[in-house]
Amino acid sequence: MSTEVRIREIAANGMTFRCREAGDSGEPVILLHGFPETSHMWVELMPKLVAAGYRCLAPDQRGYSPGARPEGRENYQTHLLAADVIALADAWGVDRFHLVGHDWGAGVGWRVVMTYPERIQTWTALSIPHPASYGKAYREDPDQQQKSQYITFFQEPGVAEAAFAENDWAMLRAVWTESSPEEVEEYLSVFTQPGALTAALNWYRGSFGMPQSDAPQVPEKVATPTLVIWGNRDQAVGRATIATQDQYMTGPFRFVELDAGHWLIQERFGDVSREILAHLASAPLTDG
Repeated sequence: MSTEVRIREIAANGMTFRCREAGDSGEPVILLHGFPETSHMWVELMPKLVAAGYRCLAPDQRGYSPGARPEGRENYQTHLLAADVIALADAWGVDRFHLVGHDWGAGVGWRVVMTYPERIQTWTALSIPHPASYGKAYREDPDQQQKSQYITFFQEPGVAEAAFAENDWAMLRAVWTESSPEEVEEYLSVFTQPGALTAALNWYRGSFGMPQSDAPQVPEKVATPTLVIWGNRDQAVGRATIATQDQYMTGPFRFVELDAGHWLIQERFGDVSREILAHLASAPLTDG
């Protein structure tokens, strides 16, 4: 089976998404990147998944794909981003699938799991625990409030964009210290496109900075087999965020703490990939 990672465009939800795809058969896995990254963050993991018998799709999500970059923060509310994932799965021709997400990709993934549980076989969240547990810490824990101050900054239209672009994108380059030079250039090739940085920041502005208009209510309890991996040196997500997550998990749940920062896939690739593969194998698709 070929482990080549291919670039393809997929029409879904009235937009066109640039995606990375690998594998031709096997159980499907969809991989969701965070901010400020793209589907490139998964290029090392995808061949390992294919070698283990899976096929993978990693989209550049709404705002990151040139053909899926609507204007306006209202178009980046979390329930809309979650609907994109299901539309991509439909266009890819799969019903149930394994889902993996990091950072904002994990935030969207939690929404997918809670809104469309019948579609998700297993769920793996990197860095971001259950949103109710995260939200409690965000509201009540001084350490997490300190760690989350960047969110307020990101919500300032124009100000954040100017700061990121200043001095040849020095602020963004400083974030990508764990990425390879190839990955940094790939990321920059996206964020320097017209409107791309604003669209990516609109994930914060559309979810933290405004009411969730027309967002359907979803149950907080999660029965889907779930793995959460968190780095205890994460500069953005503190220990308080994981304190109450167990109470929202009614199905098989495993939590893995690593001695790592936020960029888990780059910092601890061997450990993270091994844990993901074990989790996927623990709950195979019964219908193939």
